[in-house]
Amino acid sequence: MDLKDYITIVPDWPKPGIKFKDITTLMDNGEAYRYATDQIVAYAREKEVDLVVGPEARGFIIGCPVAYALGAGFAPVRKEGKLPRETIKVTYGLEYGKDALTIHKDAVKPGQRILITDDLLATGGTIEATIKLVEELGGVVAGIAFLIELSYLNGREKLKGYDTFTLMTF
Repeated sequence: MDLKDYITIVPDWPKPGIKFKDITTLMDNGEAYRYATDQIVAYAREKEVDLVVGPEARGFIIGCPVAYALGAGFAPVRKEGKLPRETIKVTYGLEYGKDALTIHKDAVKPGQRILITDDLLATGGTIEATIKLVEELGGVVAGIAFLIELSYLNGREKLKGYDTFTLMTF
């Protein structure tokens, strides 16, 4: 199945010159969404993953069905102030400013093999921050999986040394 057939390119969104890759047209097709999920599940099984971690919100959309299929747990990574218990935080740079991501302090156990999931690898900043959170808690990043990689943004450079799997490259 060619998953690119299920991605809608939206010109000039969210601003002129951007060709937005809309995954909702993949998600609303049960066969395509299942196929994409199954591909990531197969990758995760090879990596002997104990836990899936994903940043909000699209990392949840990708990671939760993968965790379910693996019989593994899912730990959310959220913006500061969104998780109700004790957290750890990582601050990271954006194009114009900074942002912060958090994870519950007890979400990852030392030595657990973690799969990090998200919909899109662009510049890599969000996933780099997620890796830092997982590793600060003692987790081992066994792999990172995305639906889409925007290769022209060179996000993979920030993920050197980590096994990275993508289903589609633009």
